Amino acid sequence: MMKKYDYIIVGSGLFGATFAYEATKRGKKCLVIDRRNHIGGNVYCENVEGINVHTYGAHIFHTSDKEIWDYVNQFAEFNRYTNSPIANFHGEIYNLPFNMNTFNRLWGVLTPQEAQDKINEQRLESNIKEPKNLEEQAISLVGTDIYEKLIKGYTEKQWGRKASELPAFIIKRLPVRFNYDNNYFNDKYQGIPEGGYNVIIDKMLEGIEVRLETDFFENRSEWEESTLKIVFTGMIDEYYNYQFGKLEYRSLKFENELLNLDNYQGNAVVNYTDSDTPYTRIIEHKHFEFGTQDKTLITKEYPSEWKPGDEPYYPVNNKQNNELFQNYKKLAEQEDRVLFGGRLADYKYYDMHNVISQALQLVEKEFSNI
Repeated sequence: MMKKYDYIIVGSGLFGATFAYEATKRGKKCLVIDRRNHIGGNVYCENVEGINVHTYGAHIFHTSDKEIWDYVNQFAEFNRYTNSPIANFHGEIYNLPFNMNTFNRLWGVLTPQEAQDKINEQRLESNIKEPKNLEEQAISLVGTDIYEKLIKGYTEKQWGRKASELPAFIIKRLPVRFNYDNNYFNDKYQGIPEGGYNVIIDKMLEGIEVRLETDFFENRSEWEESTLKIVFTGMIDEYYNYQFGKLEYRSLKFENELLNLDNYQGNAVVNYTDSDTPYTRIIEHKHFEFGTQDKTLITKEYPSEWKPGDEPYYPVNNKQNNELFQNYKKLAEQEDRVLFGGRLADYKYYDMHNVISQALQLVEKEFSNI
């Protein structure tokens, strides 16, 4: 029986859009479907008063992979934005990642050696030999002062659990710099696409059939019958009808406010690291593109436990969930007509360059004989 499509791609985020673009280039007929009313997944931007608002939280593209950097630059011009978030602890301002600016503000130290000595002193005082949880892991890496002011409150809000109840492996290492470099990332390439991420997704999906507000699961059999293969970028446990149980996620709620100011906080991202402030950070979107608009739009991020109907953002990669995921992964590996990929299908948090790289690897594997 002749199929209508070669590939139906479920999800129009970076993974789905990259695969659809590459498959179409190779002469394949693709259909992209998405539950939402827009393309782009979590990198979607909404234009408000001339400001490109990162609808689903801050997205800063960064990579050391020149091939991936060149790949995305074919779709958009990138600006020179450098991610330099700051932390607000009860009105005290600190630089992130932890560097000499942070240490000077904390302890008044002036040299890298003084900072190292202070951290080592606190690590020794803690007498933690084998960290049993995130709290002990963090203290054993950076000492008590940094942990109490810049890690504890933020982490507990982010995960909805006490740091002493979180597994140590969540913080395998913490970036500590003994210089005055405020650049959060170490990658060679970094920036924001001029005009927002929609520019990239729009070009990737140009000329490809897209259906929005379309739920794969509502007409699953129909989609399966009309295509040779499916590329699934959604939740892998949902694909298998939660037969082994539901994987856990953390979700986010966003509170936007358009202000009649030209500058609210002077930085794109400010983390609130105390436990009393209910949100984890405030994003001021115009700073991503060095905006000069008369108004500004800020977003407060409130982490929450995921429940059906919410957007799943962060997989809770503890031992229990990772073991559960392996059951689903074994099923996925047995499929011959379904290809899985992306953050939700792999139950793993990916940066954007990882998602694109993974999609291109799948393309290479899928079309190696063409």
